[in-house]
Amino acid sequence: MSYIILKDGTRREFTKMEAMGIVNVTTNSFYEGSRTYNIDDAINRSIKLINEGATFIDVGGESTRPGSEPVEAEEEIARVCPVIKKIKELHPDILISVDTYRAKTAKAAIEAGVDIVNDISGLTFDKEMVDIVAKSNVPLILMHINGKPKTMQVEPKYDNVVQDVYDFLKKQMNYACENGVGKEKIIIDLGIGFGKTTEHNIELLKNISYFNSLEVPHLLAVSRKTFIGKTLGLENANDRLFGTIGVSVYAKLKGLEIMRVHDVKENLDAVRMVEELI
Repeated sequence: MSYIILKDGTRREFTKMEAMGIVNVTTNSFYEGSRTYNIDDAINRSIKLINEGATFIDVGGESTRPGSEPVEAEEEIARVCPVIKKIKELHPDILISVDTYRAKTAKAAIEAGVDIVNDISGLTFDKEMVDIVAKSNVPLILMHINGKPKTMQVEPKYDNVVQDVYDFLKKQMNYACENGVGKEKIIIDLGIGFGKTTEHNIELLKNISYFNSLEVPHLLAVSRKTFIGKTLGLENANDRLFGTIGVSVYAKLKGLEIMRVHDVKENLDAVRMVEELI
């Protein structure tokens, strides 16, 4: 059974697929339904997702959609930390991750009560991130990215996308472990949509079991993304819920542990029915 060790030493086992609800304290995230325009909106959205069955809440203060502009760390901290503190106050058992690639933001979020650092850069954008994670003893989500959010979708190229992503994740896992982050703290994320064409994304999903040999839990973040729209001919992200559910069910059948989604109830209902039938 796969598991992670939390910062207090608790062994967190994955007996079923779990849902990570997305809370963006931003005004420009790609899916309008995930945007929250102030702290109260973000807290209310978090409570809604928890009531729908989310056991993880991922709080982000900067959009990393293709073409997005970065924000300053101070602004990011001001957006996410009050939300983290309030969620922890209301729901102390919910695991909260902070979606950031900045060590300064991660440190502030950990001090605010965050349980997991979700680094879209896989420890490549901020050299101080690995030290913050190691010293804080929190789990780490290592994601693959090809380039930076602003330009990552400009003709992304790979020799072999499956092997290249695998090699990156293995290398960054080794780097994390060599710098004090235990393997039992690591979750991987293939980075669907981050510097990848629709064809790259589909190829990764078709070969998702190849990453099992890394022997860590696997988070899949595909909710309402462009590749679903291009595959189904749906330009508007508002129309991509059913496509997302299809990938979530596929991920369950492949044994993945966590799905990061905008629509917790709908995805969980589908996954729970599949769990009863297999």
